[in-house]
Amino acid sequence: MTTRRQFSIAAPGLLVAALATSGCTPDSAADGYEALAARTWRLGPLSGFDSAALGRELVRCATLAPSSHNTQCWKFSIEQATAITILPDLARRCPAVDPDDHHLFVSLGCAAENLAQAALAHGLHAEASFDASRDAVQLSLAKTAAQVGPMFKAMAARQCTRGDYDAKPLSAAELNLLETAGNSSSVRMLLLTERAAIERVLEQVIAANSAQMADPAFVKELKAWIRFNGAAAVRSGDGLFSACTGNPTLPTWLGDMAFDGFFRAKSENDKYVRQIRSSAGIAVFVGHVADKHNWVEVGRSYERFALQATALGIRNAFINQAIEVAASRPQFASGLGLAGQRPDLIVRFGRGAAMPRSLRRPLAAVLV
Repeated sequence: MTTRRQFSIAAPGLLVAALATSGCTPDSAADGYEALAARTWRLGPLSGFDSAALGRELVRCATLAPSSHNTQCWKFSIEQATAITILPDLARRCPAVDPDDHHLFVSLGCAAENLAQAALAHGLHAEASFDASRDAVQLSLAKTAAQVGPMFKAMAARQCTRGDYDAKPLSAAELNLLETAGNSSSVRMLLLTERAAIERVLEQVIAANSAQMADPAFVKELKAWIRFNGAAAVRSGDGLFSACTGNPTLPTWLGDMAFDGFFRAKSENDKYVRQIRSSAGIAVFVGHVADKHNWVEVGRSYERFALQATALGIRNAFINQAIEVAASRPQFASGLGLAGQRPDLIVRFGRGAAMPRSLRRPLAAVLV
């Protein structure tokens, strides 16, 4: 799912050059970026919409869902006031990290869950179905009593927080709420909180991360989705803004140089060791069947987990390397007693500070 990467700048001279070439601030577009992020991450009013405007508001809420590399790999079709269809945007595929479009369809599921939560807050029940002829998720809408629950309220604060956590355990009550949110009739979620189990996952994440870092196609694809400064992020409205992962903002030309010179397996692995060991636990999501429909359901389960976690003040981020590398996946599954099944997502969670927010493209770019 949402691939979680950052590169470490190891040369102070690059930072000096960055400041010299970008004015007196690390990011001359910071004000524009922050203003746009604030407008993006908000809860709208719950009344005063006609049917067309309500459809657009539900789609806006859906687009706040996570997606692989923040590609926003979706299109939406609003069909009067009775249904909204979510279609894959194959032009935004990531074939190196996601060759079978697994993450893409998980992303559609995340968007579908956001839409369903927003619909309920607006007095609509959203019944989801998968149309295999179009590889589309259709949400049929029917009037119901409005329910403004904690998951809807958490939507504007949810983020994949790619930073260190405080390593403190969660309470049994908190873990129970996360389990309830993350499990469904078609998706099983495993919660790993014992340190020995976390270390076993860490070992496999590091091995798979090293394999990915040695793959030129993976590295090239990742770099294409990094936005090294606020101006670039604002222009595209997508991708991985470097500040969201704790890195300095740089002019694009300098960010390209820094990435090529310092994006190395050792520094990335050291970061993942620190971040995974700072986590309260790891969640692994497993769909009952490895197909597009069930990948959508995995996305819905993950998004409920993420919204519930956010409502509790708990952060989360993906560490999917061990399931993204096809050769590593069977060993990872076997170690969890899942031989013959495909683990879909690996997520670390815990309490920590928020990071800067990512952006989204305008509605006109995703409506068909």
